[in-house]
Amino acid sequence: MRETVTIAKAMAEENRLRVLLALDAGQLCACQITELLGLAPSTVSRHMAILCQAGLVESWKDGRWVHFRLAEGAAQAREAMDWARKWLAPSAQAQADAKRLAEVLSQDKEELCGRLGKCRK
Repeated sequence: MRETVTIAKAMAEENRLRVLLALDAGQLCACQITELLGLAPSTVSRHMAILCQAGLVESWKDGRWVHFRLAEGAAQAREAMDWARKWLAPSAQAQADAKRLAEVLSQDKEELCGRLGKCRK
């Protein structure tokens, strides 16, 4: 039951749901997530830590970049993502984020990271 509650708490915040839907398209670095959400890097870092602790997201460091992707492990995490896709992906916010994500991904990662500061977890 504890795992279910942890996942529910992690998904009980709009920006974390937005990140999950963005990661559904593939891995992203911290700077790309920061740019997408338009939040302070420290706020994004906190959201990502909560998603990682809930087992919904995995992270790894590659040089100066910290990358994130959806976790491939637990069945509850997969079911939670299935729910998010079904109920949230059609929303206006998710559609706007998908457009914005395409813009973010078209930017040079080095330049983006330089503008936002060092990519961190």
